[in-house]
Amino acid sequence: MTFAVVLSALSMLAMALMAFGMYRTIRSIQERTNVFLPKAEEFLVQAKAALADTQRQIREITTKANTVLDSTQAQLARVDEFVGDATQRARVQMDRAEMVLDDTVSRVHDTVLQLNSSVLKPIRELNGLAAGIRAGLQFLTARGRPTVDQATADEEMFI
Repeated sequence: MTFAVVLSALSMLAMALMAFGMYRTIRSIQERTNVFLPKAEEFLVQAKAALADTQRQIREITTKANTVLDSTQAQLARVDEFVGDATQRARVQMDRAEMVLDDTVSRVHDTVLQLNSSVLKPIRELNGLAAGIRAGLQFLTARGRPTVDQATADEEMFI
């Protein structure tokens, strides 16, 4: 039994030495961590500040972008309305111009017909009457028989 107690005491001593070694290792890790911990905390504080600043800027940019988009949408609606109105007015003006042009062409045509029937027709009739009178006077003033050339020309005219 003495041997078991000695063995047990030795194992407890070994465990105590191991616990002491672990304590020293943990202590050195804690000292190194204590040096690093303030830097890490400072970095986290700066990261939080940068993140908060970035979030604020993103909110501002988003707000401004939404304002610009709303303004652009309103402007596009106005431009679309203006273009639609201008197109409609141009279409109405083109229809009016076409009506005026058709009316003008119709009036010119009527004027030409009136001119033809009221002025040119009597002039043609007067020309025909004058040609008849001239032919009659030539016949009456002509002496003798017509020459062969005149008779042939007259016959060829009637053929």
